[in-house]
Amino acid sequence: MKKKVILISVIAVAIIAAILFFIFNKNGKSVSYKTEKISRGEIKSVVTATGTVNAVTTVSVGTQVSGTIQKLFVDYNSPVRKGQQLAQIDPSTFQSQVDQANANLWSAQANLEKAQVAVMDAQRTFQRNKELFAQNFIAKSDLDTAETNFKSAQAQQKVNQAQVGQAQAALKIAQANLQYTRILSPVDGIVISRSVDVGQTVAASFQTPTLFSIAQDLTKMQIDTSVDEADIGKVRAGQEVSFTVDAYPDTNFTGKVSVVRNAPITVSNVVTYDVIINVDNSQLKLKPGMTANVSITIETRSNVLRVPNAALRFKPAQAKGQSETITDKQEMKGTKVWIMEEGKPKPVMVTTGLSDGNYTEISSGNVTQGREVITDSLSSKKGSSSSGPPPRFM
Repeated sequence: MKKKVILISVIAVAIIAAILFFIFNKNGKSVSYKTEKISRGEIKSVVTATGTVNAVTTVSVGTQVSGTIQKLFVDYNSPVRKGQQLAQIDPSTFQSQVDQANANLWSAQANLEKAQVAVMDAQRTFQRNKELFAQNFIAKSDLDTAETNFKSAQAQQKVNQAQVGQAQAALKIAQANLQYTRILSPVDGIVISRSVDVGQTVAASFQTPTLFSIAQDLTKMQIDTSVDEADIGKVRAGQEVSFTVDAYPDTNFTGKVSVVRNAPITVSNVVTYDVIINVDNSQLKLKPGMTANVSITIETRSNVLRVPNAALRFKPAQAKGQSETITDKQEMKGTKVWIMEEGKPKPVMVTTGLSDGNYTEISSGNVTQGREVITDSLSSKKGSSSSGPPPRFM
């Protein structure tokens, strides 16, 4: 009885081993492929880049004088007009300077009047001495002295005239500094940033501090993008652009390339070039500072024969029983796609054109619309697993 059970067990194991060997051997010989039809459609070649949305014209408003911010008349997002007052710096010190300059001007004008009187007196004395000298009533030295005093008085009058001019100039400077305490908007626009608060002291000793940033017109924006040097040769002014921003991921915005700048920007040995893109923002969805994912359309071709890029990358591995022509070196040269013929992959030479990253144009080759091309091998993993040693049974 015991021998009979052992015999039955051995027979069962042998049958299972035979079945498994048949299955593995079959998988090693048959290979199935994923295919896709050749179609007609649009091919659009694009250059991708990232950039920042900015207003076309952003004006930084600063101050030319130092002082304490006394009043603020606008805040973030405030619409402003050209000449509108934005802030007020404490004017007391500058008003005192104007008053002092006025006093200096009055003093200089008084000295000028005094010099004019001295000139008149010296002129009369000189004229009188000339008459007396003509009648031999005074010596020549007295006439010379009178002439010298007259010319000296004239020179002093010119000095006092110059002092009046200096005082007038000083008064104008003091008045201008007083006016500079009123911070005015240079353009029509919207305040997008404010860098000061009431009571804050601003110093304009070394450089002009920025108090406000005003976007002149937010209905027209621009994108400053950085395009890699490998792609910049394809970019031209006037090309169409589509882009998205993270705030509206499902919305495609459009624009046009306006300027391709020639100045290179090198960061970590990577060279890029600035490309400026004009964008319409009449709906005011775009805001300054947003990051834009840009696609610049280089060329578009409609109704062309196209194949998936996966079909151009596909290379079948030689399986058992397949013809050696699949791996023929002469046939493997050049660009090709693979089709199924009599159950075996067959290469077809093609000439490619424009590519959009997913599909590539077929400009020539023995292929037609609707013909299926191989894009992948569905049983490659099974085939590789079958190439190992057969299972062992204990």
